Amino acid sequence: MQQYTITGMSCAACSARVEKAVSAVPGVTSCSVSLLTNSMGVEGSAAPEAVIAAVENAGYGASAKGAQRRAAAAESGELKDTETPKMLHRLTLSVIFWLPLMYIMGWMLWGWPLPPFFENNHLALMMFEMLDTIAVMVINQKFFVSGFKGLLHRAPNMDTLVAMGAAAAFGYSTVMLFLMADAAVRGDTAQAMVYMDEMYFESAATILTLITVGKTLEAYSKGRTTDALKSLMKLAPKTATVVRGGVETEIAIDAVQKDDIFVVRPGENIPVDGVILEGHSAVNESALTGESIPVDKAQGDPVSAATINQSGFLRCRATRVGEDTTLAQIIQMVSDAAAT
Repeated sequence: MQQYTITGMSCAACSARVEKAVSAVPGVTSCSVSLLTNSMGVEGSAAPEAVIAAVENAGYGASAKGAQRRAAAAESGELKDTETPKMLHRLTLSVIFWLPLMYIMGWMLWGWPLPPFFENNHLALMMFEMLDTIAVMVINQKFFVSGFKGLLHRAPNMDTLVAMGAAAAFGYSTVMLFLMADAAVRGDTAQAMVYMDEMYFESAATILTLITVGKTLEAYSKGRTTDALKSLMKLAPKTATVVRGGVETEIAIDAVQKDDIFVVRPGENIPVDGVILEGHSAVNESALTGESIPVDKAQGDPVSAATINQSGFLRCRATRVGEDTTLAQIIQMVSDAAAT
């Protein structure tokens, strides 16, 4: 299964649209899109370029996940949840600008006191509402970018509904503000108050702020989905001690080749799958099997990457390296499960 990272999805309709577009690509036998992890698993003979092009034509972004880069991704922090802090920052700013609008609504409904400048200057108060709402809209501009982009691609999504709702409330209220200003200039105070009651700037800000709350919770949930992968990847050793030319040399785990001879001292992690040539020891395999009792190993017995040599000195021959190790295959299975 080839995995892809999908960007731009905001609702179930988006994932269904991507899945439909990719399924129509010649050579694709099955396609499954996960909105929760923003990922897609594709099986078949279709070229990655064709799959990515289909996703982009549907109005979204895509990039292939390199299986060989997963360990490096964990090491470099690529799997780190960066979206949740961004959403929390967005939510905090939105609430800061939204609260004054709610206070003004409290004045209109229950007569809460206003600052002296606004008490008899209702036009200035409504202009403040408009500017405050613009600030909330700028903070949450992604809704408008994603929503109207989907509309242009004739593929409306949840962001389209949010953007249209907020834009309609803001646009209507702006028209009422101009009419109120005109009535005030003409000295028609009664009509100006009628127009003021027809303004819904706080509604536009409320829509954006409350949806941002949901988006923040969603980002937090998505961030937790990679915890299992990150935990597994941390088990993988970063280096191995191999014997080349009769000399023990410590090299990066990616440089270990099949049939290399490597040594493992007590307390060290076994770097790759192999078979014991010399020595005997008790090996803790709980990382892979969950069994807490160490397993006795001797000459001829297999050993697996990420298990711990607890007592004796082992000299082994590498039988499976890189993406062929047991640990790498477990990571692949967990990653495939998350993508589908």
